Amino acid sequence: MSATAWKVLNKLRLERKLCDVAIRVHDVEFSAHKIVLSACSNFFRLAATVPPSISLIGSVSTHRALFMHDWDQPEERTHSIPGVSSDVMRLLLDFAYTHSTIVTMKNVEELLVAANYLSMPGVVQLCCDFLQKRLCPKNCIGIWRFADVHSCPELSRKAYLYMLRHFEEMVRISEDFPKLTLPQLAGVIDEDMLNVKQESVAFEAVLRWIYHCTHERKGYIALLLSKIRLGLMTTVYFMPYVKNNDLVKESAECKPLIIDALKAMYDLNLNEPSSGFCNPLTRPRLPCAILLAIGGFSEGHPTNGIEAYDARADRWVNVTNEEESPRAGHGAAFLGGYAYSIGGFDGVVYFNSVRRLDLVARTWHQVAPMYMRRCCVSVAVLEGCIYALGGFDGYLMQKTAERYEPATNQWTLIAPMSKRRRDGNATTLHGRVYICGGFTGDEHLMSAEYYNPATDQWTVMNPMTNRRSGLGVVAYGHYVYAVGGFDGHNYLCSAEAYNPLNNTWRAVPAMSSCRSKFGMEVVDDLLFVVGGFDGLTNMFKVECYNEKTDEWYEAEDMGISRAMFSCCVVHDLPNMEEYAAPRHAPPRPDSAEGEPATSAQSTPS
Repeated sequence: MSATAWKVLNKLRLERKLCDVAIRVHDVEFSAHKIVLSACSNFFRLAATVPPSISLIGSVSTHRALFMHDWDQPEERTHSIPGVSSDVMRLLLDFAYTHSTIVTMKNVEELLVAANYLSMPGVVQLCCDFLQKRLCPKNCIGIWRFADVHSCPELSRKAYLYMLRHFEEMVRISEDFPKLTLPQLAGVIDEDMLNVKQESVAFEAVLRWIYHCTHERKGYIALLLSKIRLGLMTTVYFMPYVKNNDLVKESAECKPLIIDALKAMYDLNLNEPSSGFCNPLTRPRLPCAILLAIGGFSEGHPTNGIEAYDARADRWVNVTNEEESPRAGHGAAFLGGYAYSIGGFDGVVYFNSVRRLDLVARTWHQVAPMYMRRCCVSVAVLEGCIYALGGFDGYLMQKTAERYEPATNQWTLIAPMSKRRRDGNATTLHGRVYICGGFTGDEHLMSAEYYNPATDQWTVMNPMTNRRSGLGVVAYGHYVYAVGGFDGHNYLCSAEAYNPLNNTWRAVPAMSSCRSKFGMEVVDDLLFVVGGFDGLTNMFKVECYNEKTDEWYEAEDMGISRAMFSCCVVHDLPNMEEYAAPRHAPPRPDSAEGEPATSAQSTPS
């Protein structure tokens, strides 16, 4: 039926014309058309009787239809529905006639319950979408339980995954966390997908839950301790805070767990880290974010190789997609669940083309090309858009810049930069796009500038303390970091950080290796530098910087030596395990293999 026909029907309803049924809710009566209500609701088409209370969801008999019989008496044209407020019934009828209704935080629960009972799946979905968009650490447990009770499996699953991904903040601020039952908490702590950078977070969450009702819950310490990856803790934390915890010391059941944990720590330090993947005490959690290294120059020519770095396991996984052509000097960005490869060079052609990788289907697709060909381009993501800045088109270094909007699949030219830049690098911080360094064709730059999308203007910042082309630039904490590169004479290992508040640069500790044209990203609150060219050869080497300790550490080498490639961090993928190091985790006996136990229903705490 056309939109015009629906508008006519709704007008007739509001004017109470040609209506053949009245719905009475308390003292309010609504006129409607049986055919319209039957079209949008199985309840009106199939339900036999109205139960005394709307709370009896799922208990309605379906042996005859509500409207599928003749009503000879006028009074039979009016039907009462108890348990639904008049405000909610008005919203449900609006949806039946207009396919839309107003959902708010005040009415969403009552509206979903009523829609579920009255078999209006369109309204149920509308409410589920509304709640999903408003998931936050404070309400995710409540939404999970609500969705499970009211048979909304997809919302329940998404709320559960949200709980796992935002566990640390949820534990800290959610008033519902201490109300979890023992099976619910044990299931969450046991999950490979639980997002905790340190196992101490899981242990302290367990303590918070127990201390909420110590007398009743202290006997559960051994069960919950067995779900924590104790072997991944440092002895500096484990000995004083776990082994010597009063609850642990008082539990005889905890003693073998402590002994097994100490043995697992010893074995992990003695052997290859991957040897602990099969041990439940040392198996790393699955990461919520993965660093992708895409393409670049390797062994003298462009490559199509893609590697994924799992920071939790400190392992690289080859995830090369053979559909992609070899490419170097391109930019990479992650946006809307897709990884984008932007511009670049294949050894012959300089590209303005842009390809998008569907990380779930593992397939590449072409999207709208840029206005300019750009090799050694700087790329950044801000407020749902991709920015491509500068680069080399095969003839000239570029100062032009453009912005891509995925919703329209269009590139738009924006204000040009103050300098031509190839081999610069870009990042975003506090609503601005920053670009630093690069090569003009004549000089290696120490200049930096930022772009304000609101004004379409570039502003020149204080220059860096070193000239840098082929550098890494990334926002880390509250600062913009500029690392490594080439100053025209030397390959650099030095690094510096920019403070936007006072427009100044400060030195930070240098990397252990000099490098240019490398990848750099932040994963799990650590700044990783990956591969690059050291003046002699393309590199495998990876190291990371911890802002809190102000030190650099070695990380696992890549499987491919490369430079002139690009990195991006992908997160919240439904198939994250395909990009992570294999855990070889046996399935839990209480859930299907590979699926989280997302049900919120369980025995009392």
